[in-house]
Amino acid sequence: MMKRLWPALLCCAALTARPALGDAAAAGPATQPSKFIRFVQAAGGGELDTADVAFSNGHGVTVHLVAAVHIAESSYYAKLSRSFEDDDAVLYEMIKDRDAAPPAGAGAGEQSDNIISRIQVLLKNSLDLDFQLDDIDYTKSNFVHADLDKETFEKMESDRGESLWTLMIQQAVKQWADAPKDQTPDMDQEMSQLVTLLCRPDGTRQFKLLIARDMDQLDMDAAGLGGPDGSVILTERNKAAMRALDASLAAGKKNIAIFFGAAHMPDMAERLAARGFLPVHTDWRMAWDLTIRPDQPSVIENILNGMIDSAGK
Repeated sequence: MMKRLWPALLCCAALTARPALGDAAAAGPATQPSKFIRFVQAAGGGELDTADVAFSNGHGVTVHLVAAVHIAESSYYAKLSRSFEDDDAVLYEMIKDRDAAPPAGAGAGEQSDNIISRIQVLLKNSLDLDFQLDDIDYTKSNFVHADLDKETFEKMESDRGESLWTLMIQQAVKQWADAPKDQTPDMDQEMSQLVTLLCRPDGTRQFKLLIARDMDQLDMDAAGLGGPDGSVILTERNKAAMRALDASLAAGKKNIAIFFGAAHMPDMAERLAARGFLPVHTDWRMAWDLTIRPDQPSVIENILNGMIDSAGK
């Protein structure tokens, strides 16, 4: 169950220091994907992709839902950065202190004391990937913070009696209740398989494959976050993003990107539809390259090197 919960934690968790319109014009057949993240199996491994879905309305405005994963190949973030150069506004997610400056990339994300960010940094080191906050420059003039600030986020969670951990427990209970009752895991066998995976020469790729296959179900997992009343970590943050979108539209912006984790996007798409936007085009970007690479270090080697680096700081 925890293995199934981890992708939602990774992609939807907070990052810390992290006017109604008219009818849409005819836009042809809708191309909105049924999911915003996918695992593609291929000879030699495959890849994990995220979607960039363009929506338009009858006023010549285009809004891109740019789904993201928070650890990925450096080339993935480089391509995202280039694509943002053509946008009038990039509305981004980040739960940070109200007065904190946005990170400028180049390792800025490494200094966060947020537990989720620390876990993500550990994973990126173990899986030979990059961290989003290290590679994206959020100080660009067209970048607009479109998330809850840390103080508001924590108050809203406290008022609801909600936390990331309570949501994970709810998901775990749901996973357990939905699982076939005749399937009892063999813990000794699973631990043995994990040890084998971690120690084999292509263990990093195998570990990424394991996680990527689960992340393919991210949209389904995220749909249950918070139940029918939604949640702070997803629903309320999406409302904040829509308020920032409405402000950008009122300011006359015509080409807008909403840059949030993939788990946020199904709900975002519904909110765009309510504002008169229709999906017109989808691009997929490779976030994880899962093909075999020569001389790739094992997961254990990466972890040990990371511990050595940490001990020296």
